[in-house]
Amino acid sequence: MSAPQHDLKDAYDVVVVGAGGAGMAAALTAAAHGLDVALIEKSAYFGGSTARSGGGVWIPGNYALQDARQVDPGDLEAAETYLDTIVGDRVPKARRDTYLHRGAEAMDFLKQHIPTRFTWVPDYSDYLPEQPGGRAAGRSVEPIPLDARFLGEELDRLHPPYTKAPANLIVTQASFRKISLGLRTLRGPITMIKVMVARMVSLMLGRKMYAMGNAIAIGLRKGLMDLDVPVFYETPLTDLEITDGSVTGVVVERNGQRHTIGARRGVILGSGGFEHNQTLREKFLPQPTDENWSTGAASNTGAALEAGIAAGAATDLLDDAWWGPTIPLPRGPWFCLAERNLPGSIIVNSAGQRFMNEALPYVEATHAIYDGEATGISHVPAWMIIDQRYRNRYLFAGLSPRQPFPGRWYKEGTVVKAGSIADLAAKIDVPADALQATLKRFNGFAKSGIDEDFHRGESAYDKYYSDPRVKPNPSLHVIDQGPFYAVKIVPGDLGTKGGLLTDERARVLTTSGEVLPGLYAAGNASAAVMGNTYPGPGGTIGPAIVFGYLAALDVAQNSAGAN
Repeated sequence: MSAPQHDLKDAYDVVVVGAGGAGMAAALTAAAHGLDVALIEKSAYFGGSTARSGGGVWIPGNYALQDARQVDPGDLEAAETYLDTIVGDRVPKARRDTYLHRGAEAMDFLKQHIPTRFTWVPDYSDYLPEQPGGRAAGRSVEPIPLDARFLGEELDRLHPPYTKAPANLIVTQASFRKISLGLRTLRGPITMIKVMVARMVSLMLGRKMYAMGNAIAIGLRKGLMDLDVPVFYETPLTDLEITDGSVTGVVVERNGQRHTIGARRGVILGSGGFEHNQTLREKFLPQPTDENWSTGAASNTGAALEAGIAAGAATDLLDDAWWGPTIPLPRGPWFCLAERNLPGSIIVNSAGQRFMNEALPYVEATHAIYDGEATGISHVPAWMIIDQRYRNRYLFAGLSPRQPFPGRWYKEGTVVKAGSIADLAAKIDVPADALQATLKRFNGFAKSGIDEDFHRGESAYDKYYSDPRVKPNPSLHVIDQGPFYAVKIVPGDLGTKGGLLTDERARVLTTSGEVLPGLYAAGNASAAVMGNTYPGPGGTIGPAIVFGYLAALDVAQNSAGAN
């Protein structure tokens, strides 16, 4: 099976921009409600940043959580309290509550129209679980791995992965947690054996297995193929067509020519953020910043943002992103999840001092980096300090325990090695006495089990990527077994948070607060419903799906009323 070929028409009911999670969810919803839809995509691939992600989806009360009996009595009200507390007035309550109240509905819609199914990620805590309404057992779900042979040749257009892995080597979020501990627990090697056996079986049977964000993107693409929705690749948006104050179409480039495509009912922007536009990064984001630190799709350069601003749209949160401490490897950025949470590591600034709980949720951790940078003491780069014991125990940036760091990592200055802390400090240009004092104090905390400075290991989230064999605090271990390593840490991101300001129906608003007729936005093309924070695993993809769905539903309902 392959996707049918379509000729680009002069007009459609709906034009959706961007074939990532938000755009494909919107196009699927519009087509399922009988609208004539075109989906245009700047790159040669479908999936966008969703395909490159871990595939988590944070939507309280959805069917997968129900199936796992993980919806507590009063959970919707608790989730409201949670977002009220951590997001607050930074985002209007009507928009926050709409997300929560309509999210399970959007997931039910996907269950009816795509082959991807979701399952609870056991105990992957909300990111701020101790806040009112937070849930230590988590509200995140992930795709069940699927065989994508049904896409045929279209599978070749799946967005290239964030990291390369052998074909059919399927690691879910739930299994990664176990594997990251290496041989520290029986679950690690048993899980890895299961992964390898499953791979061999898949290879023998000719399967093409995918998980995480790939599985979401593949499922959405199959849904579009089933409804015969045309996807026009290598067709970037250049402008919006405006008629009498309403958005009535898009201007694109295709095959070297400029085309105007009419949109009789509306345009839905789902083309991602501006993480790979260095000019916009320098204009809006905290400094220093570098597009090469982002793991977002390379095609996300802010076209929707710029077109929306030109049309009179309001914006918000342009100074924020879905941040995460990141290792700038020679092959590309590595977004740190388990590495900085595992015991036997700390992160220090140029003064050789800790400045945060290293196991913080990644957005909060990077806010701490930039807050520190603003004091005048350099925090970019920061340095993760580990010892040989840590390297012998745990996976690190794709490397197995005990596997030496590649020579290129040393050559590029990403990793520095020394036989003593004093020598390490000299090599990374931090005061030796300060770094030694920092480690002495931290090692004391590791022995007592109490981080008196930053409370690492107290949150349920801290414990998710920790080592249960380490006592008394599974997040803390002394760092004293040479040689010692310093690993460069920069403020990377999964994508930007800022975008066009929308209401609870995903309608774009003008700078005067009015609805901009005919224009909708979802995903990272819109300002994040989560404000400056991150509720839990999948707090990016969840809103992309829900507001993509709601945008198309609003167009369909308005179309029905007009007819």
